[in-house]
Amino acid sequence: MSTEDKPFFDDPNAALREIAQNPAAYAHYLADFNRVVLDMQAKLEILQRETRVHCRGTRVEGDKMGQAFLRSFPVEKSLNDILKNLKSISSGLEKSAHKRHAHDEKVKEVKKNRKEKAQIKARKNNPPLQAAPENAGQQGAQSPNVGYGGPTSIYSLGGRESA
Repeated sequence: MSTEDKPFFDDPNAALREIAQNPAAYAHYLADFNRVVLDMQAKLEILQRETRVHCRGTRVEGDKMGQAFLRSFPVEKSLNDILKNLKSISSGLEKSAHKRHAHDEKVKEVKKNRKEKAQIKARKNNPPLQAAPENAGQQGAQSPNVGYGGPTSIYSLGGRESA
């Protein structure tokens, strides 16, 4: 066997493959990422506030009203965009963990539904044999339903026309 057939290291994606197969591990892994993102978000919010105070407070001699704000606007906008993206990343991580759990629940439900449908189909194709109702004791007595549904003979049609 040559060295080309043997890998020199283990599969680097094996751990992630196992995490992807287990919804609890998946949620835990994404929660770790979410903690990092939320920590970055908190620090960037502080940086945003301090940058706003500094940039808006930096005035040049001869500035008119609002010129310091207009100069600081691009810096503030870039930080606001970063914070907005971090918030969407955070909510996306949470949503992904919930959807992963919902996927496993749906798979279990599909298995159960298919099993029930197979049982219903089997019952439909092979219905259980039912014994005919025994009316041997009631031959002389009239049945409670004396109409078209009751047992009659051709001699006791009593004025009705036959088909």
